[in-house]
Amino acid sequence: MKILLAEDDEKAADYIRSGLIENGFSVDWLTDGREALTYCLYNHCDLAIVDRMIPGMDGLSLVRALRATQSKLPVIFLTAMADVDDKVEGLLAGGDDYMVKPFHFSELLARITALSRRPHEMAVKTELNVHDLTLDLLARTAQRDGHPIDLQQKEFALLQELMENAGRVVTRTMILEKVWSINFDPGTTVVETHISKLRQKIDKPFEVPLIHTVRNVGYMIRAPR
Repeated sequence: MKILLAEDDEKAADYIRSGLIENGFSVDWLTDGREALTYCLYNHCDLAIVDRMIPGMDGLSLVRALRATQSKLPVIFLTAMADVDDKVEGLLAGGDDYMVKPFHFSELLARITALSRRPHEMAVKTELNVHDLTLDLLARTAQRDGHPIDLQQKEFALLQELMENAGRVVTRTMILEKVWSINFDPGTTVVETHISKLRQKIDKPFEVPLIHTVRNVGYMIRAPR
């Protein structure tokens, strides 16, 4: 499940983003409201977490503009604006939920889960498929050609990142940022090690390899041509 985080406070964003990634979510973080709106309109994401007080375009204006395009993207306001009138304003602007800072992270996770369970047209992805490989994002399970595959937490997160970008190259830097929340290259071989482990589980037992190395660029998962 891919989440957009629109938050200009770096410390708060790092806390939220790290916690979401640890729980298996893919997170894209933006600090500007106008950039966040453009992202929502032209990129796939399953849910947005929006601070009301962000530069460029405030959170309320962002969500109103989003709803004006008939977008059904689920939005959770996460903000320090705590008055009842603020909450009402946020919900009337098109927010699906409203949380006040400071907050308990477990509650944020519960609200995300509740929104993803709604029978709606929000089109939240709960399963990823590439060829005969299936990743169930809710049950946290993987299988290929009907055979279950046992994945550790980081292996699952890495495979999810590859499958969400199926057919596109995912660079080492992108993987470090999305899976390990590392925003610089520490010179570690953790990515290569986990790719190797995934290949042993995903590709080696089967005739057709799905995970490919794009030399000097990164990795890609794709269905056979």
